Amino acid sequence: MRPAERDRLRKRSGTLLETLDNEATLYFANVTLGTPAQNLRLDIDTGSSDLWTNSVTSGLCQEYPQDCAASGTYDANKSTTYSYVNSDFNIQYADGSAAQGDYAMDTLGIGGALISDVQFGIGYNSSSAQGILGVGYAANEASIPITGKSYNNVPEVLVNAKVINTLAYSLWLNDLDANEGSILFGGVDSDKYQGTLATLPIIQEQGVYREFIVALTSLTAAGQDVFNNSPIPVLLDSGSSLSYLPTSYAEAIFEVFSAEYDSAAGAAVVDCNLMNTADTVDFSFSGKTISVSMSELVLIDEVRRGQAICILGISDAGDTTAVLGDTFLRSAYVVYDLGNNQISLAQTDFNSTSSNIQEISSGNDGVPGASTIATAVATLAVASGGGARNPGIPTVTAIGSGSFGAPVAMPVGLPYGKLAAIAAAGVGAGFALIL
Repeated sequence: MRPAERDRLRKRSGTLLETLDNEATLYFANVTLGTPAQNLRLDIDTGSSDLWTNSVTSGLCQEYPQDCAASGTYDANKSTTYSYVNSDFNIQYADGSAAQGDYAMDTLGIGGALISDVQFGIGYNSSSAQGILGVGYAANEASIPITGKSYNNVPEVLVNAKVINTLAYSLWLNDLDANEGSILFGGVDSDKYQGTLATLPIIQEQGVYREFIVALTSLTAAGQDVFNNSPIPVLLDSGSSLSYLPTSYAEAIFEVFSAEYDSAAGAAVVDCNLMNTADTVDFSFSGKTISVSMSELVLIDEVRRGQAICILGISDAGDTTAVLGDTFLRSAYVVYDLGNNQISLAQTDFNSTSSNIQEISSGNDGVPGASTIATAVATLAVASGGGARNPGIPTVTAIGSGSFGAPVAMPVGLPYGKLAAIAAAGVGAGFALIL
């Protein structure tokens, strides 16, 4: 099919496809803001809900412009479609990264579409060089603790602009070594998964749908049952590079794979040869099982004296809500249906080169090819805090100039992956790296 014809069909189908770049286990959407367009490379994050980017005039980016270059910056003075909203943008992630500044509106370019009057945050004070594209519930926006009000974030704007017809999207991260994955707003690509999609309910937090939390009901490692019978809540968070399980589960998995916590690596170190075994870790959700191979769970962390050091992509969440990050999500094709408060899961089809995109329709059974799990766990007590601070990623603490004096919005879910990009880019003087 010719490219123009494909694009016309895609638009008629009520879907929008955005390719994601895979870099060091983080996934980036290449978007634009403003008129003329200013290019941004934002971390796609199902664990938060705000789109934000650093201002070109931020203290961090002025002093260390190369640190911000990979993600891009925004200059309000160079956009003819910029409009000021308020100065209430103030977000802090539990991994320590934070940003403060203005909320504004401008034209967003994403997946070939241009949408006007999209609200986003501009970081004038920031400890993170990496901008974020949060695609979670509006109920989890940073503005709510400050203003008491939510606004239409990117998924909602796409619906309101009639770019897509339903408040839902599908995430296909592809395998660890792939260059690209994708997020498909408003649709499902049945060529990107194996078998059938199984639908289960998202679990409320204090009566509110705030995050993508579902019930994990079984867990095995290399065929050994490491579960303690009672279902546990887990957050499906693409902004987390690793996955985090309650201490008893994490330690049981460490024992199965002879993993040992290493303070220098900040994670559980394993034999690199483990990635070549046929073992799997199997996660079950009320009967739907997603198998994660060791080639997806064993990560090369660094090279010391010519020897690769490998870590296990599962760590300890302590006493906070467990998080299934990219080390799990790569093996799952996930449909996030915000309109119906449901998640649909299937085993991913790695490196699929074909597509069969179908629109998600309205209603509880609107996800094509999905079957509802009638006996799925629908309620659980959810602890405050979406998981432990990522032990493998440094925390950046601002020192010297700049302050975050306004109330800080602390999303319950922890988008851990944010600081990996900062660590990779490097942070100059004025910020302390606490390992």
